[in-house]
Amino acid sequence: MRNNRLRTTALAATALLAALSLTACNGTEDGAKSGPSAAASDSAAQDTGKDAGKDTQGTGTDSGTDAKSPDENTASDSKSSTGSTSGQKSDTNGRNSTTGSGNKSPVTCTGSNTKVTVTKVSRPINHLLLTATNTGSAPCYAYHAPALRFDDAQAAFPVLRDSIPQAVVTLEPGQSAYASIGLSGEPDGQELHQGTHLSVYFTNKADQGSTGAPAELTLPAGTSWGDNGFVTYWQTEMDAALTY
Repeated sequence: MRNNRLRTTALAATALLAALSLTACNGTEDGAKSGPSAAASDSAAQDTGKDAGKDTQGTGTDSGTDAKSPDENTASDSKSSTGSTSGQKSDTNGRNSTTGSGNKSPVTCTGSNTKVTVTKVSRPINHLLLTATNTGSAPCYAYHAPALRFDDAQAAFPVLRDSIPQAVVTLEPGQSAYASIGLSGEPDGQELHQGTHLSVYFTNKADQGSTGAPAELTLPAGTSWGDNGFVTYWQTEMDAALTY
C-alpha cells in the first residue's frame, strides 16, 4: 500500500518535471523566434529613421539651394544690367564726342556766322542762287526765308510762301543752305530795275523781323529785278531751291 503511494507520487513528480521541461523548451523556442523578429523590427525602425533623416537633410539642402538661386540670379542679372548700361553710356558719349560741333548748342544763322554768296544760274532763267555756309563752330538755324533789299529799295523783296520746307534748316559747321531769287514774275512787261547791290538779312525765329548783321553782296553784272519777283525759303538742297 505504501509502495503504491510512493510509486504514484514518483510518477506525479516525473510528470510535473516533464511538463516544466516542455514549458521551458516552448518558452525558449518562442523567445528564439521572437528575438530575431524584434531585432529586425528595431533594425528596420533604425533604418527608417536614418532614411527619414537623410530625406529630411536632402530636402533641407535642396530647399536651401533653391532659396539661394533666385537671389544669385538676381544679383547676376543686376550686375549684367549695370554693365550693359555703362556700355550704353560710353557708347553715347563716344557718339557725342565724334559730332562735328561737339556739345555746342545751336544758334541762329546771321551774317556774322555765315558766308553768303549770290550767283547767276542758267536754269531757271531770270534766277539768282543764294548760298549761306555756316562758318561758325556751332550749328545754326536758318529760319524761314532771307529778307532781301535791292540797292535803295523801300520795301523788302516778296517771299514765296509756297516754298516753306518741312522743317527748319539746320546747318552744321561747313554746311550750306540755299534760296533762289526769281528776279521778275508775271505779268510780262513790268518795269525792271537795274541792280548792283543786295543786302541779305536773316529772319528771326518768330518771323517778325531780322536778326544780326546782314550780308552785303555785289550782284552779278547785268542783274535786273522787278517788284513782283520773289525769294524762296531756305532749303537744304540746291535743286530744291531752284525748282521754283
